[in-house]
Amino acid sequence: MIPVLNEAAGVVRCLEALAPLRARGHEVVVVDGGSDDGTPELARALADRVLTAPRGRALQMNAGAGVASGASLLFLHVDVRLPQGADRMLLEALAARSWGRFDVRLDSPRALLRLVGTMMNLRSRLTGIATGDQAIFVRREAFESVGGYPGIPLMEDVELSVRLRRLGAPACLRARALVSARRWEARGALRTIALMWHLRLAYFFGADPGRLAERFR
Repeated sequence: MIPVLNEAAGVVRCLEALAPLRARGHEVVVVDGGSDDGTPELARALADRVLTAPRGRALQMNAGAGVASGASLLFLHVDVRLPQGADRMLLEALAARSWGRFDVRLDSPRALLRLVGTMMNLRSRLTGIATGDQAIFVRREAFESVGGYPGIPLMEDVELSVRLRRLGAPACLRARALVSARRWEARGALRTIALMWHLRLAYFFGADPGRLAERFR
């Protein structure tokens, strides 16, 4: 499942990278949140299904899960590239666990951003909490048993992890997904680090996700 919103600049590259998975019989579902830049039209030739859902990653990913035919689900951001053999690795992991995620590496030569990726992986391994950049995967029955993604505008991946963690610890795969560093570069690495820690702490202490989403924009 790939949630998109005005991703015309990157959706083709994302879907082309998934062509080997489609060739091996895996289904690619793109869920658009109301783009006005032609994203759905670009996606149709490269995906199995393209549908429209109410805007918001959680709502879009739930919609995609609802139409997907597989027993295993993977949720992918458009600016994340899976490691080679990701399908084999996640299916092997799901034979033993209910859910999991990949390690990540930011696509930047900057030492600080390489360190950010390393710390994301370490934090996730210690807490059992995954982020959307880590390409969360889950058995369908586990996803449905926890009610899918919560319909909140931010921290939906954190809350899903909390719910899934009650079913068992995640499979933390050391193979690294490659994540675009564009938002880190655009906002400034240190500023983004501080913002993300602030938002996570505020959420864990009960802050309203809607207000947190406004700060994130």
